[in-house]
Amino acid sequence: MSAATPSTGSPSTGTPATSHARHQLRQPRLAEMVASALRSRILSGELPDGSMLPKQDELLEEFGVSLPPIREALRILETEGLITVQRGNVGGAVVHAPQASKVVYMMGLVLQSRGSSLGQVLEAVTSFEPACAAACAARPDRADTVLPVLRATLDAAEAALDDPAAYTGLARQFHLDLVAHCGNEPMALVVGALESLWTVHVDHMARSIEQHGAFSDLAARKASAREHEKLYARIEKGDVRGAELVARAHYASEEPGWGESVDTVSVVSAELLEGR
Repeated sequence: MSAATPSTGSPSTGTPATSHARHQLRQPRLAEMVASALRSRILSGELPDGSMLPKQDELLEEFGVSLPPIREALRILETEGLITVQRGNVGGAVVHAPQASKVVYMMGLVLQSRGSSLGQVLEAVTSFEPACAAACAARPDRADTVLPVLRATLDAAEAALDDPAAYTGLARQFHLDLVAHCGNEPMALVVGALESLWTVHVDHMARSIEQHGAFSDLAARKASAREHEKLYARIEKGDVRGAELVARAHYASEEPGWGESVDTVSVVSAELLEGR
């Protein structure tokens, strides 16, 4: 009689080889389920920014799984930037609430990889920002949420008219404020990311005034300030259509020459973007 050949198992019989394969499939799924549950708590604020995740022993008891899926779940969350795992004697995982700067940085990476020009970024901004201006004018609570912020920036810009570099920064801040306070979170996030990318490049270009000519002339700065005041007045009155039209007209003269830039988007340091 010939020696028996060791069985490798059959998918239909649930033999050890099949069980091992199912185990290999189950582990990632368990990790994703744990990661999903913890992610939901972070995004909802149940686990606030700067807090600590429960210890591994607590997670093991809560989810009723083995250590490998817990560790893989933490790795997933760390890759997403939602936690930082501290190793060593301290241990634990620190929670990080999602930050808009991460969206800006990723958008910059994608646009750079596709060879997008700065002129295209400005074209997108000028297309979308008028909708934000209209949204600001439509806010019933604009007197408390929008106007005080815009007024403070406008007053600071007026005081800085004799300083080209300072005025350029404040003129850009007016647009950032406009988008950030439009009252529509998806719009503020997406258009705000484009605004932030453009603003960082404007800050760089403003240092080469002799090359770009933006706001180098006092008359140009005064004209820009008047246009900002006109837009503020439309928002203050709740003139939705008027705010949109003024915003569209304003951009035709706000950034002289810069919209023609064919330079491609380049990712600046995360530290710069985080300040936006």
